[in-house]
Amino acid sequence: MRWNISEKNSDKEKDQSAQEKKIGYTLKISERARTMRLAIYPDGNVVVTAPQLFGFEVIERFVAKHAMWITRHVDKTRGRTILRIRKAEIPALKKRALALAHERCAHFAPSYAVSYGKIAVRAHKSRWGSCSSNGNLNFNYKIALLPPRLADYIIVHELCHLREMNHSKNFWAYVECAFPDYKELRKELRNTVSVYY
Repeated sequence: MRWNISEKNSDKEKDQSAQEKKIGYTLKISERARTMRLAIYPDGNVVVTAPQLFGFEVIERFVAKHAMWITRHVDKTRGRTILRIRKAEIPALKKRALALAHERCAHFAPSYAVSYGKIAVRAHKSRWGSCSSNGNLNFNYKIALLPPRLADYIIVHELCHLREMNHSKNFWAYVECAFPDYKELRKELRNTVSVYY
């Protein structure tokens, strides 16, 4: 997720004290851009896209004018765990994730007296895993980048769906057998974002 603002929204964010605050940002000059744009990325990086003909002073004024908006959204990114992923490494990460999923499913499945079908690794944007009605398990390749306890929680979560294909009290009771602190782990996963480079 990223937040964007264009020049059209600028009037709401005027504040003298915010204008004096220096904001660090990356500047991208675009041949196609007709107006200036601000984007805040999940890791807190601020990117300003500007048309070729705009001078540096105009860009600086635009950033200063939106300093409060920028600061507010950058603050929202604090405390997040950032997974920095090189696009060239994704195939290797998928192999690691698949091996991890096979190993950890084999480890945890006997505790829940479940058997599963195929295990696959996918490039989900927002899901960490899924379980199909015929017992196949899918995992996000990014589990290979997580701390072992978080990766294990995801594995157990999907295995528990083989007992309960929902998120009922019974389902969470199964999860809690292996992870009494599952609520904290869920919160940690929600605060984990990916940045590609």
